[in-house]
Amino acid sequence: MKILTHIVRFIVGILFIFSGFIKLNDPLGFSYKLQEYFSPEVLSLEFLSPYALLIAIILVIVEILLGIALLIGHRKKIVLWLLLAMIAFFTFLTFYSAYFNKVTDCGCFGDAIPLVPWESFAKDVILLVLIVFLILHQKFIQPAFAKMVNSIIIFIAFIACMAFGYYVLMHLPWLDFRAYKVGNNISEGMIIPEGAPEAIFEYQWKFNVDGEEEIITTSGGYPTVKGTFIDYEVVQTQVGYIPPVHDFTIERDGKDYTSEFLKQKNLIIIIAYNLATTEREGYYNIRKISEEAIRKGYKVIGLSSSAQIDAEQFAKNFKLPFSFYYTDETVLKTIVRASPGILSLDEGTILQKLHYNDASDLKLKKLPTAQPKLNFKLKRELDSIAVLDQKYRKLMHINNPEKRALEGKKMGLEAADYTGDLWQKQLALDTSNLKRILRLLDTQGYPGKSLVGVPTNTAAWYVIQHNPEYIEAYLPIIKEAGMNGEIPYKLVAMMEDRYLMNLEKMQLYGTQGVNYGEGPSFIWPIKNSESVNDRRKDAGFSQTIESYATDLFGNDFQYESITLEEALRRKNKSNNPQ
Repeated sequence: MKILTHIVRFIVGILFIFSGFIKLNDPLGFSYKLQEYFSPEVLSLEFLSPYALLIAIILVIVEILLGIALLIGHRKKIVLWLLLAMIAFFTFLTFYSAYFNKVTDCGCFGDAIPLVPWESFAKDVILLVLIVFLILHQKFIQPAFAKMVNSIIIFIAFIACMAFGYYVLMHLPWLDFRAYKVGNNISEGMIIPEGAPEAIFEYQWKFNVDGEEEIITTSGGYPTVKGTFIDYEVVQTQVGYIPPVHDFTIERDGKDYTSEFLKQKNLIIIIAYNLATTEREGYYNIRKISEEAIRKGYKVIGLSSSAQIDAEQFAKNFKLPFSFYYTDETVLKTIVRASPGILSLDEGTILQKLHYNDASDLKLKKLPTAQPKLNFKLKRELDSIAVLDQKYRKLMHINNPEKRALEGKKMGLEAADYTGDLWQKQLALDTSNLKRILRLLDTQGYPGKSLVGVPTNTAAWYVIQHNPEYIEAYLPIIKEAGMNGEIPYKLVAMMEDRYLMNLEKMQLYGTQGVNYGEGPSFIWPIKNSESVNDRRKDAGFSQTIESYATDLFGNDFQYESITLEEALRRKNKSNNPQ
């Protein structure tokens, strides 16, 4: 019995130390799990949620110290009873989770060994039995060293735990067991293998048949029953394969950019779970390293679960040289245990993960696309102008008040910002933007890619394009910028076409389409239309004029070349209706 007691003692002690260490390696992760337990849907102890991290650290350190104390036989009575109390509490939690299907992963061994609730409960029951066995046979447990030595060992272990916990909180977990660890490819983590098990559901339909309640089970179809339908319930009978990476998306303005960014080479991602609670002192380092990355040719974006309007204001306040996109907060917490955190990706493969305290450790090389002369102060100003330039334009094209309100709320706008005369509101912004852009063009020339980067290099173009009376004066400057690669030349082509159309001359690239009142839509006449597709290709357009016209006016539209005289006749007719 003595030997068996020592074996059990060793097993229990090692398990507690291992379990505690895994969680101490990632105290934030364990605190998120505790918050799940504290939520209204589980234990309804929301008042403890703000203290989840503190509770997590205390629990895991106690767990480790109890395991060590058991191994060295230090204060065996109190240690064994504390072990019993702790395992009894955990057994209750895991049973509650398993029976009521509340928390799908107990977090006993962190992300190192995921256990479903019933597995966790079984493990805790076994440990409970083993600890009771040790209590009954504690006479065989003797101190390994003198009392003072044992106390010193426990004290050293406590200090080591505190130091290690502080280190991983100020940096990142020493060991990373998650799907987003360095070296993993996010895209590959989303793949569902061929032949993987699929989730199976059954539908339990409840009917009142001749005054009695009857449940009919089907695989989905509505049953044919002579009775009154009451309710139904969907029950999952088989869990399908869940890929390591799931629910990961990158969105902005209702568009999904996930695939685009996971194919991007040399991408730096700044992660902030929620901008209202993110560690603001970290953004000095973030701004500094982001500017360096952009200068060296990297693409930099931010990911946050905050509303876009809040993210834009946050970026403006902290003078950040990148835009935020939306990703679910839980996913962001899984990716990196820091807010802000830094991720270095290359075509979806994670090269580096860093806490904001370690931002200076980000490995950056000078790329062929490096832009060493970037003016970030000017870039921030132009980014702000670009946001204001588009603030009301999208909403102005939505005539239905309900749809406009819905879109405005999606954009994070207040009711005052999506109601009333939006054109006058936009006009006021355009006037302010125009003054600054004209002053900039007159004194410094066009602020192109080498000075402010992409897509900021298009900000001045949009302002002039939206003020056509200034196109004639500034088209030469913009055309020169296009020829030098400072802005896409197709933007120059669009502006030149608009300028020519406003002069009632034939356009060159076919970018301008019009509709005059009740008349048919048409592409404004094109000079030498037979060769327009060659000019479009040279300017950087990927579509032919025929394809572009269909996109512009609908699938039923067929492009046809018309004369300038015919176009002017239609225009004059709309201006002078009979």
